[in-house]
Amino acid sequence: MNQQPINIIGLMSGTSLDGLDLAWITFTPGATGWDFTIKATQGIGYDKALRAQLEDAIKLSGDALLAFHVSYGHWLGTQVRHFVADTGAKADAVASHGHTIHHRPDLGFTFQLGCPQHVALACGIPVVGDFRSLDVALGGQGAPLVPIGDRLLFHQFHFCLNLGGISNISFEQDGTRMAFDIGIANMLLNYLSKQAGMEYDKGGAMARNGQIIPGLLEELNALPYYQKPFPKSTGYEWFKAEILPVFQRFGGIPEDQLRTAVEHISGQIVNQVLALKSTNRPSVLVTGGGACNTFLIDSLKVKGGNQILWDVPEPELIHFKEALIFALLGALRLTNRINVLASVTGARRDSCSGILYQP
Repeated sequence: MNQQPINIIGLMSGTSLDGLDLAWITFTPGATGWDFTIKATQGIGYDKALRAQLEDAIKLSGDALLAFHVSYGHWLGTQVRHFVADTGAKADAVASHGHTIHHRPDLGFTFQLGCPQHVALACGIPVVGDFRSLDVALGGQGAPLVPIGDRLLFHQFHFCLNLGGISNISFEQDGTRMAFDIGIANMLLNYLSKQAGMEYDKGGAMARNGQIIPGLLEELNALPYYQKPFPKSTGYEWFKAEILPVFQRFGGIPEDQLRTAVEHISGQIVNQVLALKSTNRPSVLVTGGGACNTFLIDSLKVKGGNQILWDVPEPELIHFKEALIFALLGALRLTNRINVLASVTGARRDSCSGILYQP
């Protein structure tokens, strides 16, 4: 097995629209897993105009969407070029997730904005992109992709929970890695915060001061998605079609809506962990932007009681775990190793996914 270090810059833009995460990682493959060193990271917040463009991209016509695909790809590559200049990063490749706009595995397609060819041309480094399409073509959900990284990099935890726009979880079950999207998370919290004139609810302060709206909570918990068996995944379309109408119907002040949302999110997560646990007091690694929402974390701890051990790591890993793992997916692709697990996506087989674009 080749033991030479591999340097990858991972790019991640999540559904919560916080911004672009960049992580320069050095990987060394081993017999049972991979060692990694986080060399440098950077988070670039989207300005108001770009955030609005990304949020509204789902409404674009075909030609307008493809034009944005090109311009956003050029923007991504430009950010990589600046990152390299600022950090001195040395990269064998860039692993670019892109920004998911249309995710419809039920119809056989998924689309991540940010043309990888234009990323490569703008930064001058080979780019691995389009990590999801092959799995969807193989009958899978095309998501989640992070679990292979959870297995290879964080196998000491019973569960790995990501609190992004959508909450998702991965775990080992009878020697097989399993994973699925639990449900809504920051996508909803950030939306409700914006209705109150804030980009996000820092530390969950507004939610902490609110009161639960019982009928709203009951309807959220009764949404059909939560009854579906895994593997399953969801995204903005589900949020817009099934969650927003419930909030619009009930109304209420932002604090109460946020409090109810946190109750719903934490309740669904704890229910899933308790239903899946195979040991007393399983350990859960918590990352993603929601790990910084102290009220949400407090709510998880209260609901889990002494039955669950929640591990919230240092801020760099919280914020850049997905960029780290997409860098790993790029390293796996470059070395022709499996990087998408059929056990978590429902595809016909595992795959080595991603297309390499030369500058």
